Amino acid sequence: MNEAMFWEEKEDGKVKCHLCPHNCLISKGDRGLCNVRENQHGTLYSLIYGKAASLAVDPIEKKPLYHFHPGSKVLSYGTMGCNLSCSFCQNASLSCGDPDSSYLKERSVEDMINAILQYDGIAWTYNEPTISYEFSYDVFKELKTNHDKYTVYVTNGYIEDEPLDKIIPYLDAMNIDIKAFTEEFYRDIVGGELEPVLDTARQAVENDVHVEVTYLIIPGHNDSKEELKKFSRWVLQNLGEDNVVHFSRFHPDHEMRDTPATSPKKMKEARAIAQNTGLNFVYLGNMRADNDTTCPNCDTTILSRSYFSSRRLSLKEGKCPNCGREIPIVTHSTV
Repeated sequence: MNEAMFWEEKEDGKVKCHLCPHNCLISKGDRGLCNVRENQHGTLYSLIYGKAASLAVDPIEKKPLYHFHPGSKVLSYGTMGCNLSCSFCQNASLSCGDPDSSYLKERSVEDMINAILQYDGIAWTYNEPTISYEFSYDVFKELKTNHDKYTVYVTNGYIEDEPLDKIIPYLDAMNIDIKAFTEEFYRDIVGGELEPVLDTARQAVENDVHVEVTYLIIPGHNDSKEELKKFSRWVLQNLGEDNVVHFSRFHPDHEMRDTPATSPKKMKEARAIAQNTGLNFVYLGNMRADNDTTCPNCDTTILSRSYFSSRRLSLKEGKCPNCGREIPIVTHSTV
């Protein structure tokens, strides 16, 4: 257990946490909304520093990140807790898990570095990574200072500006969930606000972090044509026409088991809306789909994909080998 970062003392032994936009005011002995930051005798502590619930090796495409080191193997780390309360959570066993569980295994920064060095990089994922900020910050800083490995957050984007600014120098890529495009959805179904998530995406892109966004399409909740158009226009205007968008197919889970799975027709409609808006790289997840990367200019296949594997990357100094258009795919070397 380590003292948390980004908090201040308040009256009567209370503390105020400034890690995420909730800015929880926490009395002695209580925890914040994330359930993993606790006020002990007037000091805020992280209950999950170095506590791993899951440690596995994945293809980077599974995060999903399609334009970032394709074909590489990433060590994926997850723990317990979340600072949102999505009714549709697809990983509730971790996001709603107990940080005091004996299931969690202790890991030191040195343990993590030694494990990461066997692979291409590290992804903080499975549950919300920002709530285990302190451990990820220490691991990322050590890794980026002394080793040539990449770092990733797979995140809901619900983090304040100051902690994001502090970790950005050690953060290479983010997949950010934009869960809907109305404040009502965020308030009623997610337990947060939309605008801070959009701010995180903009801030990351402005600071040269590789960003891909994911939008889980939930029937009857966030799948109207108008909402998908608004989301697509926002991405185009704020993140750029080449920013990668992943539309992900919903399946019934957690407190939304009576909601049907998203139809393939709706998924394809969402992609068409985004493409017609002007977005060049739109992919479909949690279903069979053509997810090859093609050049927006000449339709040359740049990268073929099958499920979570990538193959036959065709780039010439970062450009389409046929027409010379720049293709935004991050690799270790020029191909």
